[in-house]
Parts: sequence; C-alpha cells; structure tokens
Amino acid sequence: MPLFSYVDESMFKKETFSAFISLLDNYESATGEPEIVTPEEEQENHRFLDSVINTNTMKIAHKYLVHKRLSPENTRDFKQQLYRIWFELYARRGARETRGGHTVIGFHNWIQLYLQEKLGHIDYKGYSVNANSPQPDENKHILALQFSWKNGIKPKGSIFLGVSPEFEFALYTLCFLMSPNEKVKVSFNVYDVEIVCHHYNQKHIGTTYPVLVKYLNV
Repeated sequence: MPLFSYVDESMFKKETFSAFISLLDNYESATGEPEIVTPEEEQENHRFLDSVINTNTMKIAHKYLVHKRLSPENTRDFKQQLYRIWFELYARRGARETRGGHTVIGFHNWIQLYLQEKLGHIDYKGYSVNANSPQPDENKHILALQFSWKNGIKPKGSIFLGVSPEFEFALYTLCFLMSPNEKVKVSFNVYDVEIVCHHYNQKHIGTTYPVLVKYLNV
C-alpha cells in the first residue's frame, strides 16, 4: 500500500514548489561522495531563495528575526544569511541520505517522499500510531513512518504532510537562529511539536525535522 493515494500536482506549478523540486537532485546521497555545485545548481539555489523570500510566510519570519536582532533588515543581506545557513557546503561526517548502504537518514520532506514513491524508489512500511501519533488521513499534517529507499531502510522518521516549502523553510530557519539547542518546542493548533535541528559549527543546518509530542484530538 503506498503512502500517498492522491496528490493534486497542480500545486507543484507554484513558484516555491517548483523551485524546491528543482533542488532535490542537487546533492549526493552517499557518504564520501564529493559534492560539486554547478553554476546551474547555484542558480537553482538562488531561484528558490528568491521565491521563498517573496512569500508572506517568510516576510513574517524575517520581520520577527529582525525584531530579535538575529537577522539583517536588508533583504539582500538576509538572503545571504539564508544562503550561508542552508546552501554553503561543509565537510559532512555522515551521509545525507544513506549510511553504510543500509540505513537511510534525512528524507523529512513530504514532496521528496511523494516524488520518490512515484518513481518506485520508496517502499512504504507503515506509520506509527500511539497516544502521540494519530492515524493519518487527509486532515492530518504530521506523520511518523517507516520506509525503505533503494537499498536502504528508514526505520523511523517523521514529516509534515501537505505543507508548503516556505512554511518548513521559515519554521526551521527560525528554530536554527533562535535557539542554540538542537530541540525546540513549538505549538500548532492541535499539535505540540519538537523541532529537531542539527547544527554544524553553529553556522549551518545539517538536518531538521518535526517530532510529534502531543496531539489534541478536538
């Protein structure tokens, strides 16, 4: 049984969605594989940042960060800060997607999961249901799950479902800049969530993802 039964792909034509999707093939998945950023990939990075910065979601996040004196007010300088946090290359100690050819790490974005499942690379193993993780349906927006990808296994992971790239980008940027800790508690309507944000030298985001702490069934 697939994870996704239906996705309205017309949303992928929106600027932030299409710009995000263009980034997904830009990074090596295996440990030890050098990453080389081509001019085309650099343009894709800038296109994504330009599209995100122009959204109301990111404008609100930027205004708040300026208020907290964590980001420059000038949009160009803010974009440079975002580029450094998200796109500057650094020496990785582990893999972005596979570790030792067996365990999958990363993969915390629903669009990436959907596209990989559509290509036949994802074998969905099921979801985790307990007091903190409700049974998924079209109205739920966070999910704990298991899957295999190519030759690797993702024994446990969690993702937001159906959210926009700018929502996740703004949220994770806020958590990274506002807290030196790698775990930040956030509340959304019926969800209490812990955002795990791995820092690298306090300058870069290694990986980041949500963990559901409490679901309020209202």
